[in-house]
Amino acid sequence: MFPGFFEWIWDGGHMLFMGALWYALSIIGMGLTFCLIKSAIETQQGKGSHHGDGHGHH
Repeated sequence: MFPGFFEWIWDGGHMLFMGALWYALSIIGMGLTFCLIKSAIETQQGKGSHHGDGHGHH
């Protein structure tokens, strides 16, 4: 059931659920965004690349 359909009633339970859902999704989204930006910055700076350093890791 989605908020645009006529069966949806905005009572306390639905508001609490939707608030918690969007709070959790925003935390996950911010975490993923942070990790992607950090990895892009570290890739540009040359961190994290261990190719050719002579340690023999595969």
